[in-house]
Amino acid sequence: MMEQKNKEKESPLAARMRPRTVDEVVGQEHILSEGTLLYRAIKADKLSSIIFYGPPGTSKTTIARVIANTTKAEFKQINATIAGKKDMEEVVTEAKETLGGYGRRTILFIDEIHRFNKGQQDYLLPFVEDGTIVLIGATTENPYFEVNGALISRSAIFELKPLTPESVGILIDRALTDTERGLGSFDADITEDARAFLMDQAGGDARRALNAVELGVMTTDRSGDGKIHITLDVAKECIQKRAVLFDKDGDNHYDTISAFIKSMRGSDPDAAVYYLAKMLYAGESVTFIARRIMICASEDVGNADPQALQVAVAAAQAVERVGMPESQIILAHAAIYVATAPKSNAVVTAIFEAMDKVKETGNLPVPPHLQDAHYKGSAKLGHGLGYKYAHDYKNNYVKQQYLPYELNDTEFYHPTNNGYEEKIRKHMKKLKSEAEE
Repeated sequence: MMEQKNKEKESPLAARMRPRTVDEVVGQEHILSEGTLLYRAIKADKLSSIIFYGPPGTSKTTIARVIANTTKAEFKQINATIAGKKDMEEVVTEAKETLGGYGRRTILFIDEIHRFNKGQQDYLLPFVEDGTIVLIGATTENPYFEVNGALISRSAIFELKPLTPESVGILIDRALTDTERGLGSFDADITEDARAFLMDQAGGDARRALNAVELGVMTTDRSGDGKIHITLDVAKECIQKRAVLFDKDGDNHYDTISAFIKSMRGSDPDAAVYYLAKMLYAGESVTFIARRIMICASEDVGNADPQALQVAVAAAQAVERVGMPESQIILAHAAIYVATAPKSNAVVTAIFEAMDKVKETGNLPVPPHLQDAHYKGSAKLGHGLGYKYAHDYKNNYVKQQYLPYELNDTEFYHPTNNGYEEKIRKHMKKLKSEAEE
């Protein structure tokens, strides 16, 4: 017991300040306010299997600990980063004995559950299904991508949101005044600007703010009045640069790149540059970003400004040769060009409609006059016979059948009135109206 108390005393502030009851939890009101399903289930000790999903520092483990403090069931915890099948087998064996001998359920909390492979997750399924264990999983990754579909179907999914700055402020105040588990006995205070700075810089992660507060209190000398004052300068020293929530394999990666592309497509250069900066700040590959700009230049700008693709390709080549930090300027150049260019997705529509038509009609024959007349014997078969050479006619254009005869008069490409594509549309209309038969 003494060893456990010493361990708790020496634990980081963020760990010591974890809420002990559901009413002490700060934030996550959308799932934990009085009357919500999860609140009622915890209070009544009637939990079924659940999965908590959200970024770091949003109380996933905290809520699991609250459940451990309130439930009459056995509570077991493992971390998927270090646990294996043997650890789960031991929990399941004990859970069977507890259920059979004492009629008590076992709640198994698995932190970082997405780290378990498919086989490890499959092992849990029958024991979740027959009630031997109640599963609580915690993950920073989208569970619909990373967790066994069968486990998902048997669990309630609760998405946790980053804490608001106001919630972080409440936790800072609580930590500085709590004499039992916090820093209340140190007689420390924090200035309003320092508090506001930490609330903002925490980025919704309570641990970051509390770690900074603890470091500030422990490393700051007392002033003449005998108190420890956490000033703005102290706060800046005690917190590293803002942690951008951006896992290259997770949701934030896809959300940010999605917002980047949609901002370029939506002709918002400011938003495009912001999301570009966010990705660069988080260490995203410059070649990956360049590839996305190239795709957008063709998919969303297309022939409304054919030069957009040239700019994007040039940028992609340049960043490979130049590297960071200069590549951020090159990528910004390309992203802003694409964002401000006139837009058209007519080339996308054209290829998709053509692909659908090929799928629908199969292998339609090429018109004979377009077939190759050069390989051995082809001319004798009539290949190329009657072909009209476009450069022999006015405007270098002549009417003849290019599509398979079964698709006569089918149109796939519909130039818009935007940018250069308007010139294309007018040019094609003029060619057809003045064409010789």
